[in-house]
Parts: sequence; structure tokens; C-alpha cells
Amino acid sequence: MKNVLLLVLSIHSLTLVAQAQSTPAFTVQVVDNQIDIGYGLAIGDVNGDRRPDILLADQKEFVWYKNPGDKTGTWQRYVMAANLTPQDNVCIAARDIDGDGRVEVAVGAGWNPAETDDSTKSGAVFYLIRPKDPTQTWEPVRLHHEVTTHRMRWASVGRNTFQLIVVPLHGRYNRNGAGRGVKVLAYQMPKNPRDAWTTQLVDSTMHMTHNVDIWEDAAETQLLIGSKEGGKRLAYRKGRWEPLGRWIGQGNSMGEVRRGFDKGKVPFVASVEPMHGNKVAVYRNGPVADAPDRLMYGVTQTLTDKFNQGHALVCGDLLGLGSDQVVAGWRNPNADKQVGIRMFVPGAAGQWQEYPVDDSVRMACEDLQAADLDGDGDLDLIASGRATLNVLIYWNQRK
Repeated sequence: MKNVLLLVLSIHSLTLVAQAQSTPAFTVQVVDNQIDIGYGLAIGDVNGDRRPDILLADQKEFVWYKNPGDKTGTWQRYVMAANLTPQDNVCIAARDIDGDGRVEVAVGAGWNPAETDDSTKSGAVFYLIRPKDPTQTWEPVRLHHEVTTHRMRWASVGRNTFQLIVVPLHGRYNRNGAGRGVKVLAYQMPKNPRDAWTTQLVDSTMHMTHNVDIWEDAAETQLLIGSKEGGKRLAYRKGRWEPLGRWIGQGNSMGEVRRGFDKGKVPFVASVEPMHGNKVAVYRNGPVADAPDRLMYGVTQTLTDKFNQGHALVCGDLLGLGSDQVVAGWRNPNADKQVGIRMFVPGAAGQWQEYPVDDSVRMACEDLQAADLDGDGDLDLIASGRATLNVLIYWNQRK
């Protein structure tokens, strides 16, 4: 375990004016400035103290940072597992699936995207069994995997029933995004997690899938998967995953995908395009001029095309406007030699206003999460930086 001194950078408070009814600000706090890559983030209560903690998939370690309960305390760092494969780690999923108030954790490793033939050299999926003391090392249980394991999320598929959705980057034997489709699998945990887990095929029709969003409504659970072919939607019905008829942005290569809501709970979808691309787009319900039969999310708007390697995306109402904002990050310097995070705020007549959250050289954003870390009712932002080798909190000071 190593302790990381927290630095509160109060000089970087940013004022965002939105709709003339809210004037929030973010203050930046350094959680860790000694990470190795920071592939992926998750948020959840690890130790059962009813405070959301930060979990990180770093290059060789999976770690968690204990929430100190205030904005100035030290986020203690604990290693859950290390060196699970010769290759890098790549993703992490955390959610309380048994109702005990503490998250269950699954992780992905073996990151070797160029190797699509040999699953012993590419990809790995583990479930981590928590010890009595979660600050100690967790026991890894190796599960079946496909090549190029890339993203994972827990999804509710029934009362007290969850599946782990694992999305590889490539299909087996793929070359340049062509060949067999990516095998997206759903894992079901047995009563004893050390026993064999069952898997269910979610989809195998897409090529170069990148990220997944989980939509859990009263009626059913849906997946949105960003891929080379666009955003594919699937629903869990009668014990299996079924594709839904209409894609979102069919034919547009998508990396990050997230759902948000306008006022009145009208959904929209935000995406980073193309995969690792320069553009942030929003899709809304409406007809498509050249394809009137494709009504679902047919109207698209480009919010920006100034990113370089866009790689992080969240939707949420950080400003208390009654409709969600889109927050996106990129990891390579753009034409203005900047990396960072931008917020896009919906306004009148369907227009969006862009605001900088961080466009210095401090955050080469690899992943981004939104969560209320301090219990004040406002969403805060948590980001991991690839080239900047850091984990930062952007505390929401709206109130």
C-alpha cells in the first residue's frame, strides 16, 4: 500500500454559466499523480462505509482509493491484484450485486489487441474475491475469455440477478476489423464464484466493438454497444439477449457511447466518433431524410470535431437543469496543443453550448466517470489520464 498526498488546486476553479439559473464551479483534486496508464475507472463502495470509492485498472495493478469523507482528506490507495497476466490490464467493473452494500469486482487483463488468433496470448477475465479486509490482496478467479478483452459492465437481468457483460475489441482471427464478428459474452456467477461460470452469447455480428452502456429501466434492461458499424441495441427478454431492429448512427464508427435524458425524460445518445476520433455527436429521436423507416435516434448533431483521440464520455445533470449535459475527454494534443475535458450544455432550440472543464496539459483523459462522491446531491467528475499519469477529481461546486 502506498499513501498518496492529495493536492487541492483551488486556483483552477472554473465557472460555468448555464441557462442563467446555475453558476457551478469545479475545483480539482489530485488523487494520484503516480499511475502508469489508467486504462479504466469504476465507482462504488468497496469497504461498506456508504461512501463511493474510486477503483482503477492501471497498467499492472488493480487498485482502489478509499473515500475519506471530505474534499480535503487523503484518498488512501490499496492494491487489489497485480500482475495477473504478462500483458497490461485494461478494464474493471464494480457493482453491489448481492445487496450487502459492498461492490463485487471483475477485471479484464491480457491487453494485446494485435493478437487475435491465440487466446492464451490475448485477453483475460477475472473475478476478484474480496478478503475479510478489503485493503489486502483479493483472490483472482480466472474465467473463460475471448481474445482482446476490452470493456466490461455488470447488468441487472432480473430480480437479484446480474450478468457480467464483456466486450472484446476484435473477433477471433480478425484482421483490420474484418473477419469473424466480436463475441460479446454475458457471464453468470455461480453460488460459489470459484466454480465454473456459465456464459451466454450476447452478439457476434459486430466488428471492432469499443464500449458498452447499460440501460436499466422498469420494463427491461438494454445494451448499447459502440462498434465499427455504429451503435447496436440489444434487450434482455425471456432469458436471452435479443437485437433491437434499429441501430443508432448505423454506419458511423463509434467508440464511446452513453445515454442521457432531456427534460421530460426524453432519451438521447451521445457518442465519440469515429472510434478514438475527433468528434462528439448526439442522436435524438426523429426521421432520417434518406431512410424514413429508421426513426429511432435519427437526428444527429455534432457538438465538436476538435478532439484528438476522444476516449471518455459521460452524461448526467451536473448543473441541476433538469436535463443531462454531455461531458467528454480526449487524450492526445489537438490542433491547439491541448488535452482535457469539455462539457456540452443543452439550450434553447436544440442548441448546445460548450464549456471547458479542463483544457490545460494536465489531463490526457483516458476514462471518465460521474458520481456524487461527497453526498451533497451534485455529480462530481473523476478522470484518469494516460499521458499525464494521474487520477483527478473535479469537485462540483454548484451549490
